[in-house]
Amino acid sequence: MASSFKTEGNLVDVWKKEIYPAEIIVENGKIKSITRINHSTNSLFNYILPGFVDSHVHVESSMLVPSEFARLAVVHGSVGSVNDPHEIANVCGLEGVEFMIENGKKVNFKFNFGAPSCVPATIFETAGAALKSDAVKKLLEKDEIKYLSEMMNFPGVLFKDDEVLKKIKYAHELNKPVDGHAPGLRGEDAKKYIEAGISTDHECFTDAEALDKLKYGMKILIREGSAAKNFEALINLMHEHYENMMFCSDDKHPDSLAVGHINQLCSRAVAKGIDIFKILQAACINPVLHYKLDIGLLREGDDADFIVAEDLINFKIKQTYINGELVAENGKSFIQSVPVIAINNFHCAEITKDQIQFSLQRWGHHEQENIEQVHVIEALEGQLITNKLIYPITDFNVEDGCIYSNTEKDLLKMVVVNRYFNAPIAKTFIKNFGLQEGAIASSVAHDSHNIVAVGVDDLSLTRAINLVIQQKGGVSAVSINNEKVLGLPVAGLMSADDGYKVAGAYTAIDKMVKQELKSTLVAPFMTLSFMALLVIPHLKLSDMGLFDGDTFSFV
Repeated sequence: MASSFKTEGNLVDVWKKEIYPAEIIVENGKIKSITRINHSTNSLFNYILPGFVDSHVHVESSMLVPSEFARLAVVHGSVGSVNDPHEIANVCGLEGVEFMIENGKKVNFKFNFGAPSCVPATIFETAGAALKSDAVKKLLEKDEIKYLSEMMNFPGVLFKDDEVLKKIKYAHELNKPVDGHAPGLRGEDAKKYIEAGISTDHECFTDAEALDKLKYGMKILIREGSAAKNFEALINLMHEHYENMMFCSDDKHPDSLAVGHINQLCSRAVAKGIDIFKILQAACINPVLHYKLDIGLLREGDDADFIVAEDLINFKIKQTYINGELVAENGKSFIQSVPVIAINNFHCAEITKDQIQFSLQRWGHHEQENIEQVHVIEALEGQLITNKLIYPITDFNVEDGCIYSNTEKDLLKMVVVNRYFNAPIAKTFIKNFGLQEGAIASSVAHDSHNIVAVGVDDLSLTRAINLVIQQKGGVSAVSINNEKVLGLPVAGLMSADDGYKVAGAYTAIDKMVKQELKSTLVAPFMTLSFMALLVIPHLKLSDMGLFDGDTFSFV
């Protein structure tokens, strides 16, 4: 039920760029009036400001269903989010998108979903579903769908692929914005991409790239997730370009979400010397205006979606209101868990150790020959892009005609197992995970969400993969003396359990990977989840084989 009440505090008026003591009267969930008041102790007041909005996030990456994501997010002052249900769409198609919308409606949080534009992301992997342009059109016609989600197929845009252009055209006809995804795209190609009617990008990893895109009229999202972190590279652009910038998390694991959300980026921006009104323009106002969201912006007549912060430095949130309802206070969420009926698409059988052997031999010109060099993916801390490396066969352990990991050189076997049906297993090697024993596996593997695993020996790899298969999805870790698995039965991507419980379980398995297996990565599972993402250069592994993101072909 919508609340009626009044409250006082230092109002942060982003529109007028001033802060003053004010009384706010809320009636039936709307702001009835905002009145300046004279108050001799206004320095003791808390600060009232618009609620934070995550301008691009895949809720599925939190491993929580939307209703649980909301429970955690409101504690940090988030009142809404711009959600791309691309992950579950790749697994369960339209049914998955409908699941996200309906679950999100069960709680008081302003989810705003997009129509996934690239399902599957490429033809070089096995996904669980496909959304053609006619299906995308049906989604875009729904009131709950606010935009066309990130157009990852930028070659399709540049080369005028008919299906790609239809999806963009349908969004424009319905007056809904189109999100972009074009890492590294610069110059004339960037201009063509933007002129096709694509309005945002969250993939810039240098300020030069972001400036290039800003110049052509694109809005730039500063992304700081659990794996991809571009804040440091881009934040100084906000001094001048704040009207065309926003904050987003993109992919945020549950342990990270339990600690903070967009409020953390605001605090870091203050520490960088960015003007407070510019920060709040990006964190609160710009997403609402760009995506035409039904989220209040602290004006008379608006929905009472606002937050009370202790200060404008650390952004410790005292209270969060949505539609005039107090949904969080002093670190406690008042959003209740709701029942969830899981949907899934998971049909592979458990594997054997023999299936993941990497043979020293391959077919050359009409006969078998020994491999002399091995392509290696180099994972990069805090980035989704990878490097292409080539190592001589002498840098690996070779035994009985098969190639194995070499922990001394940090060259570890990586495999991708098709989760939708039984198929040959794709294999390669990867650097920078740093594991000294055991293996890790995950069915969260963008974008098709097959099972991806990295390990030091085939026995551990097999066990880690089979733990995930037994749960019909999840993340697992296996060491010499221990094993853990966090089941994700909702599409193999999310848990239906209490969000804080899931965050605790994820923290425990993440700790095991770092302490027992000795991974050197800040977010090993999040990094692992992107090693099969073919649309991000330079070298990745799909269930069909090793893929070169520059030539867009198999190696």
